[in-house]
Amino acid sequence: MEAIEYKCPNCAADLKFDPESQKLSCEFCLSAFTEEELRALKESAGEKVPDEAELQTRQEFEEHTNLYQCASCGAQIMCDDRQTALFCYYCHNPVILSGKMTGEYKPSRLIAFKLNKDRALDTFRNWVKNRSFVPDDFRSEQQLDKITGLYVPFWVADCDIRADFSAIGKTIRSWTSGDYSYTETKEYRVVRRGMITANGIPADGESKIDDLLMESIEPFNYNELQPFSMTYLTGFFADKYDVDKTQVFPRIKTRASQAGKKIIRDSIGAYNTLSVNIEQYNIMKTDWEYMMLPVWFMTYNYNGTVYEFAINGQTGKLAGTPPLDKQKLRMFCTALGIGITAALYLLGGVFF
Repeated sequence: MEAIEYKCPNCAADLKFDPESQKLSCEFCLSAFTEEELRALKESAGEKVPDEAELQTRQEFEEHTNLYQCASCGAQIMCDDRQTALFCYYCHNPVILSGKMTGEYKPSRLIAFKLNKDRALDTFRNWVKNRSFVPDDFRSEQQLDKITGLYVPFWVADCDIRADFSAIGKTIRSWTSGDYSYTETKEYRVVRRGMITANGIPADGESKIDDLLMESIEPFNYNELQPFSMTYLTGFFADKYDVDKTQVFPRIKTRASQAGKKIIRDSIGAYNTLSVNIEQYNIMKTDWEYMMLPVWFMTYNYNGTVYEFAINGQTGKLAGTPPLDKQKLRMFCTALGIGITAALYLLGGVFF
């Protein structure tokens, strides 16, 4: 009988038979499938053949995209050949041209920037103006000028989730009639089983940018996705991904499971108590797309700690943690203490 080679439907790694679970398991993303499930997925899957326009765009990307390398922190920055990268967006050290890009790093689609640099800076200034205890140079024009329009690489996944939920729900009603108090308890068997599809789950493919920071500026409006064109890179930079979809799958899996859990839990009525017996969310199949999403990005190095700030280049949503100038805070606390002491002294003179 002819042997069939199976790849993981989630991360494309080789599957191996696990005697303990009696399933084919992936050692990279920890997914597991029966042979029947994989046969069904293999039969239903179709392979996309690149058309002529896609091949032409790929060739254009290879010919006109330069790659710059930061010798200090290792960041790799892409931009079109009409623009020169002079400094690293992360550590602000000089970068050097290291070659051209290969077509495998060309995204299929992207969302173009809607916020220009002036609007991004206005957003940042409004955010920081009421923060009193930041270092003085954090607000300086020299620091603000380091903000960079950056297309960040993202792996975006559509996941098919098999949900299996079983619980006992109880409703409790109490009332009084005459001299008697009554309590009525009803039990219900709550079962939810089926397939759930979670679309558009993003995970950034850049190890140097904090994952939580990127999640904090979500969501992006995928309705504004455009087929990739070199035109959109003009005047901006782009990051070369250094985390592949196999590595980001644990994050995707967690977020997909959370989405599945929310859908199941929202479908359950109101109970006074809910005792869960089974709650499993298994990712059966993942479809991937590599795209670039717009981010205004800035870092600030304060006392050896790098602080990262990001603004969604489509919606203007900002995230980041401002640095704390402890000297300013101490001076404020000292002044406040002196003021309180003086006030108490004056009040004491009035009453005594």
